[in-house]
Amino acid sequence: MAATEPSTAAVKAAAAKYRDVRVAVAEGYQTDGMCTDARMLGFNASEGGMGLHYVRKDLIGIQPRAQGRRVAGTKIHTDFLRPSMLVYEPQRHGGLKLVAVENLVFQSAWKAAGHAKPPTFHGRPYVLLKDNPATKVDEAHGFEPHYELHVWAFRHNPSGMFKEFNPAVTCRFNKPAAKHK
Repeated sequence: MAATEPSTAAVKAAAAKYRDVRVAVAEGYQTDGMCTDARMLGFNASEGGMGLHYVRKDLIGIQPRAQGRRVAGTKIHTDFLRPSMLVYEPQRHGGLKLVAVENLVFQSAWKAAGHAKPPTFHGRPYVLLKDNPATKVDEAHGFEPHYELHVWAFRHNPSGMFKEFNPAVTCRFNKPAAKHK
């Protein structure tokens, strides 16, 4: 662990204000309304869900998306005290519950900065997601190859604090058309 990495308790404290999704939206986080679960990305459904992602596009340098192209970004952002993504679980009665924070770094930007290995947090390497054209699912969910790491600071994850999916999270109550603004 690098000396400058915050504790997971500090990450949770810094993100606590985002329990109210209106605070996240006011600070520039946006969602496409798609709730992500393991099945969508070609994994066993029993692994659970990620949830509904709210993204600060400016922090990761997301560029306007040309038709037919994947989402790409140019910036490197790994500060979990100011995460590039907030992850919410849609609730039965329409609300959203903050379950995790996440950082995403596009592989091309990371390599262009001279890095050979994935970014890490507390010794855990970020997970590389990239689409496998031989499968029916889009493992990178419309993004260029990227590294990502979740910190399940607001929902216990029986699979581990930094795992991609949480079996305690579901997308069952998502209402995609509303985009949860």
